[in-house]
Amino acid sequence: MRTCVLLLIVLMLAACRAGDDAPAEAEPVESAAEEQAMAEASDPEDAAPDPADPTPGPLQSVLDAQPDEIKARYDARHPRETLEFFGIEPGMTVVEGLPGGGWYTRILLPYLGSGGKLIAANYPLDLWPNFPFADEAFMERIRQWPEQFPIQAEEWCEGDCAEVSTFWFGDMPAELEGTVDVVLFVRVLHNMANFQNQGVDNYLDRAFADAHAALRGGGMLGVVQHEARDDMPDEWADGSAGYLKRDFVIERAETAGFELVGESDINANPDDRPTTDEVVWRLPPSLSVPEEAEDAEVLRARYESIGESHRMTLKFRKPADD
Repeated sequence: MRTCVLLLIVLMLAACRAGDDAPAEAEPVESAAEEQAMAEASDPEDAAPDPADPTPGPLQSVLDAQPDEIKARYDARHPRETLEFFGIEPGMTVVEGLPGGGWYTRILLPYLGSGGKLIAANYPLDLWPNFPFADEAFMERIRQWPEQFPIQAEEWCEGDCAEVSTFWFGDMPAELEGTVDVVLFVRVLHNMANFQNQGVDNYLDRAFADAHAALRGGGMLGVVQHEARDDMPDEWADGSAGYLKRDFVIERAETAGFELVGESDINANPDDRPTTDEVVWRLPPSLSVPEEAEDAEVLRARYESIGESHRMTLKFRKPADD
């Protein structure tokens, strides 16, 4: 700084000595050294951000603040890399398909903030009776989901939190059309595909159609889905075991009007190589192994060592002119 001051004084004295002999239009030409000196003397708040600054960004701050049971799955689910890949930012309007127990919801609410909106979309109500566990008591609870989920979400976020609303796939409110920035389908497609492939209803296509209608032109659809290997039989990879093939997901999305614009191996797990006798729920966090199996503990240990499933991560865009 002292060097900068001395340099400026020298320049001022030189100008005084020149007096009226100097041409009125003449101005001093700054050398590279002078430019550097002036840059160093400028307000530090105007300087470019330091890439080595350890201060976490807003998403990392939200992730750091999550409870331990949410953090326990970071290594398998890569939420920071996944949300960044899909381009989600604070203040956006996001549809989250099948939020379930709210693993991603807890992250999205504070990250989107009070300027954003989180719209939870559940399976079509008429899909749920197809599950064997869906007795009348369960169905009574699920029918209350549209009103109960926003109340539950209030317990997951305090302060600067996104507004929450809900709808059933296949029954999207008309006022949502063209208002959404990103739709997230994270591990939600297999059950809709399974029942659709059984000819029960076109659940999967209804969900893709709602996603397309909800998004603004140029909006993104992010898919994270248990992925079946190409060499697995199509009849096994129909969603009933939890897995779908990449080409099948892309074909259904493109049929709905989306274009594939990116894919990533963020959530890949090459150790997940199921046989046709195995299902995705054998792996963490479910670890669903029949208790009567003689080698149940050995199986659980083996599945635990594999980790969570191998997942495709696909990014689609709704064309801007749609």
